[in-house]
Amino acid sequence: MTSQTETHTRTTPTRLRRVVIRFAGDSGDGMQLTGDQFTRTTALMGNDIATFPDFPAEIRAPAGTLPGVSAFQLRFSSFDIHTPGDAPDVLVAMNPAALKMHLKELRRDGILLLNTASFGALDLKKAKYDKDPRSDGTLDGWRVIEVDLEARTREALAQSPLDTRAKDRCKNMYALGILYWMFHRDMAPTEKAIAQKFAKKPELVAANLAAMKAGYAYAETTEIFQTAYRVPPAPMRPGTYRNIMGNQALCLGLVAAAQQAGIELFLGSYPITPASDILHQLSTYKHLGVVTFQAEDEIAAVASAIGASYAGSLGVTSTSGPGMALKAEAIGLAVMAELPLVVLNVQRAGPSTGMPTKTQQADLLQAMYCRNGESPVCVLAASTPADAFDTAYEAVRIALRYMVPVVVLSDGYIANGSEPWLLPDVAQLPPIAVRYAPAGAPGEKFQPYARDPKTLARPWARPGTPGLVHRIGGLEKQDVTGNISYDPDNHQHMVDTRAQKVANIADDLPPTATLGERTGDLLVLGWGSPRGAITAAVGRLQRQGHRVSAAFLRHLNPLPKDLGDLMRGFRRVVLPELNKGQLALLLRARFLIDVQSHSQVNGQPFKSHEIENHLSRVLAELQEEVRR
Repeated sequence: MTSQTETHTRTTPTRLRRVVIRFAGDSGDGMQLTGDQFTRTTALMGNDIATFPDFPAEIRAPAGTLPGVSAFQLRFSSFDIHTPGDAPDVLVAMNPAALKMHLKELRRDGILLLNTASFGALDLKKAKYDKDPRSDGTLDGWRVIEVDLEARTREALAQSPLDTRAKDRCKNMYALGILYWMFHRDMAPTEKAIAQKFAKKPELVAANLAAMKAGYAYAETTEIFQTAYRVPPAPMRPGTYRNIMGNQALCLGLVAAAQQAGIELFLGSYPITPASDILHQLSTYKHLGVVTFQAEDEIAAVASAIGASYAGSLGVTSTSGPGMALKAEAIGLAVMAELPLVVLNVQRAGPSTGMPTKTQQADLLQAMYCRNGESPVCVLAASTPADAFDTAYEAVRIALRYMVPVVVLSDGYIANGSEPWLLPDVAQLPPIAVRYAPAGAPGEKFQPYARDPKTLARPWARPGTPGLVHRIGGLEKQDVTGNISYDPDNHQHMVDTRAQKVANIADDLPPTATLGERTGDLLVLGWGSPRGAITAAVGRLQRQGHRVSAAFLRHLNPLPKDLGDLMRGFRRVVLPELNKGQLALLLRARFLIDVQSHSQVNGQPFKSHEIENHLSRVLAELQEEVRR
């Protein structure tokens, strides 16, 4: 095949540092596939990337309606980036509903590639348009490129044996070909991916590739497209990279940790959006000693994972917020029995079923306290798709070292977003030791709740090991012996001991890293997915000369030991969260510092300019206080 670089003969591409593209259309228009293929190709061409797939909450919303719009946004650049962008430079709208939902986000003078095939009266009515937006001034201020993608695709596939409906499904590939020409992308990676995806249906391979190449040729030859663009590769550390999504990274982190520990990994799970991909992916690692079990419900899923931990394996369960509610009592059992358990909660918007495909960070208090009695667990939070690998690895290390359940908080934005990930050197991964209780000597009575003096972890006794017979269950235990006990003093002691065991995890934590100085006017704290938007906003304010720093928390329970002193080194502390201020509430109570919450609960991630604007107002207030 002639390379795409050689075929750009009509114009010399304009160099850009970064571009934000959003594909939007019906769920059946293949927007996620289109965005994914553009992302893969762009990653192979060396750009830094951040993506944001935005799925409709309705599974089968009527075609052409606003609830059925699916979108995929990606940002690619020649420099290090932290978010998928605040506003698209290019919007590909496949129908009026997609236009209605996303036009307001397109930056002024941005490019609108509009599929004109579905702009009949009924299509406009479904999208809540009273008039055709192409003729009433609605599109003024944007560079509009109108293409009848269905007609063009049918023309390109005139010789294909596919029926008309199947041909129309290839229109997303025609649009992709246009974008590949506009942004100087190589079609070869997509040709390979399509050939693999439809390997058993060669007619679909031929049709999709023909549509893509036709779109590329159309953009190259028509006078509609006056300019093409090139975004040079971004400088990156040497090494092997892959594009990774958050759920994928969680899986790889778990598998790497289990391999490092030399232990079998067991996942007991029940499908739930947006965590289901964890079950799907881990099921492919049987050759690495991974066992997956799709349970009949959430309670059975977590109970099976606890059973695996009791048997000497690494028990893991994955879910979202509604599933966490159902798992609560069983997690309390793991606390009482003091078994290692990793619980993955990929958060979504609630309450109740809520908005299953939209993101939120509202399960922190649930993870911390939503169990009966005093039943503390360790709580960690991943902050980017790539960071999910390290967070999952750390969760396994803590669970095995301290014999405690560990809850890992991710969210829909992290789970489905992607970024380049530098594959770690396996030899450099932190060691993870597994210490099973040895067989007992003849006549020696096993003490199941004797403790390690440093970690307070109890022995891990595998069933069947000679001499290690003991009681276990959800009733309170007598210290050391594990016998059932209702003694008030013993219960006080055991509750305090289990809490202290979790608190001792803080002894292993490194000092809190900061983006900027450790003292100043304003400290911006973050946890989870707002990290990218906070990083971008704080970086811009620092370049303007403001004394602003940021710190990001992976360990939420226990908190780092130096956090209180760090916060006291600043005049003001602001905490952006995709909830109503849950971590801010906890920090105020713990440190008696007026941590100011910046809250958002609309199901969408923060935009960096929104955080920057809020921080600018806080800085202005601080300056006014100085003047007074």
